[in-house]
Amino acid sequence: MKQRSTTPVSMSFTARASAVAAIVLVASAGIMQFGSAVFARDYDAEINTNNQQMQRYQQEAERLGAVAATLQDAVNQLNGQISAIQSSIDVSQKKHDDLVAEMARNETLIQRNRKALGNILAEMHIDDQVSPLEMLASSKSIGDFIDKQEQRATLRTSLNDKNKEIKRLQKKLEENKKDVENILQTQQAQREQLANKQAEQQKLLSDTKNDENTYQQLVGEKRSRIEQIRAEQAEANRRALQSSGGGGAVNIPAGTPGGGGYPGYWASAPLDAYVDPWGLYTRECVSYVAWKIASTKDPNWQQNPNRYVPHFAGAGNANQWPSTAARHGISSGSTPKVGSAAVMDIGYYGHVMYVEAVNGDGTITVSDYNFGWDGLYRYYTRSASGLTYVYF
Repeated sequence: MKQRSTTPVSMSFTARASAVAAIVLVASAGIMQFGSAVFARDYDAEINTNNQQMQRYQQEAERLGAVAATLQDAVNQLNGQISAIQSSIDVSQKKHDDLVAEMARNETLIQRNRKALGNILAEMHIDDQVSPLEMLASSKSIGDFIDKQEQRATLRTSLNDKNKEIKRLQKKLEENKKDVENILQTQQAQREQLANKQAEQQKLLSDTKNDENTYQQLVGEKRSRIEQIRAEQAEANRRALQSSGGGGAVNIPAGTPGGGGYPGYWASAPLDAYVDPWGLYTRECVSYVAWKIASTKDPNWQQNPNRYVPHFAGAGNANQWPSTAARHGISSGSTPKVGSAAVMDIGYYGHVMYVEAVNGDGTITVSDYNFGWDGLYRYYTRSASGLTYVYF
């Protein structure tokens, strides 16, 4: 029923919807009279206020969503770093455990060698209590005596060398174990730092998502409130329209979606989703009638030339059509003609219909969009009086 040509076409749908949400379907009035609008309640102002609040909430929700996405990336990176450091800790811990096990085995070997060496030393001590002549006498031969002495000396030397080597290795293992323990300590400290940072980021992420959800809920509440106000406005306009005496009371017939041949990509889109070639918002009465006139041959011309519909350039509210048309050399009058635009001066924006037929009983058959503030197509018969006709 209205138009909003002042909103640039290049704006996004969300921004455009925000900018024009205050201009609601037909009239701003809770109570209105034909010819002059009497407003008991400023629905448009309420819708505009709620829409601005909704936009602020939506912007904040989107900002928080972006922050949450950044925080989630940081948490994911920290989780990856924690996983990597844990893998390093597992490797270091295995090295440590292997070193401890090897040191334990070496310690067992040292104790075993010490015991063997002790036995040899004990035997040698006993032998030291015996004179060489007695030892020689107890041996089978001089060679046997010498072999025993050399064998004991060699064994003692070997055990001493082995213990020295094991002790040297044990010392090296102890050094390696300390190095690994230092590495483990460093790695565990890094893991703890990363875990603390991850916990902080996770808390921020959780809080941010909660805030985002809160703002999304506020957006939903405002959207519902806007829809409620629009419904209240539509009902108030219907009552005013049906009770009006100017031109006779008009009942609003049931509408159908996408009727009248109106382009499907406009008819199937939400109300006011696009701006048409004449600077008018789609599924409004003005957009439909402009399209209908531009796409229909003039029935009053024998050669049926195409008809010119100007770009309304911000002055395309239905009640502005007679003056806007006049600036383009298009006349208006009070006599209905087939193919003309019938303008009803109601409310703040007015309403425009396409005249399909002029009947002999003082009525006209018209088609329009959005007469019920619902973006739907209607085809009906009504009184021809009280209207201004624009002859494109």
